[in-house]
Amino acid sequence: MKVELRKKLRFEAAHHLPMAPEGHRCRNIHGHSYSVEIGVAGEVDPNRGWFLDYGDIAREFEPIRLMLDHKHINDVPGLESGTAESLAIYIFRKLKGSLPGLFEVTVRETDSSSCTYRGE
Repeated sequence: MKVELRKKLRFEAAHHLPMAPEGHRCRNIHGHSYSVEIGVAGEVDPNRGWFLDYGDIAREFEPIRLMLDHKHINDVPGLESGTAESLAIYIFRKLKGSLPGLFEVTVRETDSSSCTYRGE
């Protein structure tokens, strides 16, 4: 039986959008309480009764969280644009080889603004 799991994790960080039009408020440095939702899918192991432990997802994300938490995202190589799109792609690519069944990463800057990336 195939299932989809999602684990929500958080970090705090600042960013700015250097490519935004002149006068756009997001050209200024500002911060967010980011929420990241990681989606994995796979077959339930009948002996264990689950596909993957939620703790495994959190453990794989932890080094990425430490790189981003309370940092200026634009200073991280590969995230110079500072967008939610670049952040979702970056996190997905960092997790791809180590997290079984990874199929999507959603980054939320606010409760009403998010970006989901499902790979190439």
